[in-house]
Amino acid sequence: MIKTDILIIGAGPTGLFAVFEAGLLQLKCHLIDALPQAGGQCSEIYPKKPIYDIPGFPEVLAGDLVNNLMEQIKAFQPGFTLGERANTIEKLDDGTFLVTTNKGTKHNAPIIAIAGGLGSFEPRKPLINNLSSFEDKGVAYFIKDPEVYRNKRVLIAGGGDSALDWSIFLANVASEVTLVHRRNEFRGALDSVEKVQALKNIGKINLITPAEVVELRGSGKLEAAVINKSGDQDEEIIKEIDDFIPLFGLSPKLGPIGNWGLEIEKNAIKVNTFDYQTNIPGIYAIGDVNTYPGKLKLILCGFHEATLMCQSAYQRIFPDKKYVMKYTTVGGVSGFDGSKKEAPKAVVKSID
Repeated sequence: MIKTDILIIGAGPTGLFAVFEAGLLQLKCHLIDALPQAGGQCSEIYPKKPIYDIPGFPEVLAGDLVNNLMEQIKAFQPGFTLGERANTIEKLDDGTFLVTTNKGTKHNAPIIAIAGGLGSFEPRKPLINNLSSFEDKGVAYFIKDPEVYRNKRVLIAGGGDSALDWSIFLANVASEVTLVHRRNEFRGALDSVEKVQALKNIGKINLITPAEVVELRGSGKLEAAVINKSGDQDEEIIKEIDDFIPLFGLSPKLGPIGNWGLEIEKNAIKVNTFDYQTNIPGIYAIGDVNTYPGKLKLILCGFHEATLMCQSAYQRIFPDKKYVMKYTTVGGVSGFDGSKKEAPKAVVKSID
C-alpha cells in the first residue's frame, strides 16, 4: 500500500503545482493519473501549443510548462501511479482514506485532492460512417506533434478556437491546409478568425463554409474526403488529403469519482471558496474539475486553488500546530532530497 500525506488525483499542471506548495509545508504527495505520463491535457493533447496567460511567461509551450513544473517539484520527490484510474474510495476507522485504482493499486492518505481537470475525456467525433476505420491511418483527434504534418495535405473540421488555432499554425507546416466548418460564422476568438481570413486571402488556407465532411476514402490509409458544401445548390467536393483532424472539442466525464458521494453540479465538483474543500471533509477539488460562483477554468486559477488547499490540508493533518508562512525569498526551498535553495544573505559592512 502506498502511504502519503496528500493523495492527488490528476497529474496535470494544477496537481503538479500542488506538490510544490505541499512541499513548502513539508507534506509528501503522491499522484494518480489515468494517462501514461504526467502533464494532463498539456502533455497528451497539445504539448506544442503555446499558452499566453501564465504569469511571467509571455509565451510558453504546454509541454514546456509541464517540464518546468516537473523540474520545480523534483526536490520534493513525489510518487506517481500512472496509467491507472482512481476507482474506489473508502473512509477508514482512523479517518484517513483508502483509494484503489482500476488495477488494484491501493493508496492511503489523510487528504485527497482531486485535480482531474475535465475528468476522463473523449473527443467528440463527427458522424461519418467509416471514420473509425481510418483512425491512426490518417485520422487524429488531437495534435501532439505538428511536425507529423510537415509537407502533408491536412483537412481540419471545426469552428472553435482549436480548429482556428491549428489551421493558423499548420499553414506554415503543412503543404496544404483546408478548414471546413458547417457555418459561415466561427465561435472562436475574433483575432483568430481574422488571421484565418487573411491566410485564406493569400492562399495559405483553403476555407470551405458552410460545409461538412460526409465521407472518407482510401485503401489501407486515408486518401481523400468527400465534403458537402451547402448553398443555393449543394455541391459535393472530393478533396485529396493525407490527414483529417476533426476538432469538435472534448466530452468530459468525471468517471468513477462521480460515484464517491461528492456534490456534483454540471459535471463538476462543488467546493467552497475558502479552501476548495468538497462536501466530504478531507477531500478537496482544485482546477478545472471543481465549480463555485465565479469559477474560471484557467491554469493560473488552479495554481491559486492548490496553494490554499495545501494550507488547509496542513491544518487538518496538524490541528495543534500553527504554521507561519514565510516567503520563499526569505525561507528558501528545502527539498526532501536534502537540497536547499535560498537567496544569498545580505552583507552588512560597518563603516569606520
